Amino acid sequence: MVQGRLSPRAGLVLALGLLLVLVLGVFALACGSGNEETTTSVAPASSTTAAPETSTTAAPSTTTSVAQSDLILATTTSTKDSGLLDVLVPAFSKDYPQYNVKIVAVGSGEALKMGETGDADVLLVHSPAAEQTFMDNGFGDVRKAVMYNDFIIVGPEKDPAKIKGLTSAADALKKIAAAKATFFTRNDNSGTYTKEVSLWKAAGITPSGSWYQSTGQGMGETLTIADQKSGYTLSDRATYLSKKSSLAVVILVEGDKALFNQYHVITVKKAKNAQGATDFANWIISDAVQADIIAKYGVDKFGQQLFIPNAATAQ
Repeated sequence: MVQGRLSPRAGLVLALGLLLVLVLGVFALACGSGNEETTTSVAPASSTTAAPETSTTAAPSTTTSVAQSDLILATTTSTKDSGLLDVLVPAFSKDYPQYNVKIVAVGSGEALKMGETGDADVLLVHSPAAEQTFMDNGFGDVRKAVMYNDFIIVGPEKDPAKIKGLTSAADALKKIAAAKATFFTRNDNSGTYTKEVSLWKAAGITPSGSWYQSTGQGMGETLTIADQKSGYTLSDRATYLSKKSSLAVVILVEGDKALFNQYHVITVKKAKNAQGATDFANWIISDAVQADIIAKYGVDKFGQQLFIPNAATAQ
């Protein structure tokens, strides 16, 4: 019995050992629970901050859209080739964002045909006699003067027909025909072609022969062809000036009253977008557009106006 008992010293050592084991166990549990708290508290924070940023940035883009209706503008190649439309149309769209302007740049004759069939809402053209017939036949609603410039006869600097400096366009054409110098005609029922025909008539000549060549193209393309082949042609001043830097042909005849070139805006009676046509017509003849856009166009780049506004003074 005496041998089975622990000595006091041995019992104390055993008790201290058990106490140390207990303390270490508690410490391990405490560290384990601390790690779990750190892990679970980080994850929710990253997931809840990302979502609101996505939703708040996307919302504004859907509230600024404007419902648009198509507005068909049929106009001449000269307003396109001169670059005027690149200024006019964005300015109109800024003032009237409800319209999606679709431009069809053709000869005035073709533009008027589109008005007859109702395939255009508003016209910007420069063939006064044909325009008047269009109105007389009941295809147009309102016709207003917008602006003018002039036609010029251009040709090679060597000027084989010797027309430079003449003040009469008809006399110049007589000399071109007599010399059988190459002349390029658009022959496209445009306002420019209509003017050319009237000038040949005034000269008493019906042009024909290999020297009189048809391009069937717009003004810009016809100028390029005349330039490449050293021929003469009739051009509106605005298109010529806009392409002058790439051309060798020069202005030879200008200033004749017969070369006057008036532009009108016409609202089409069969317009599918009658309100848009009216808004555009009223806008382009407004004082602000006449003075701030049309009157200033070309001054910075070419040193002169390409078009002179005259809505307030002409019919």
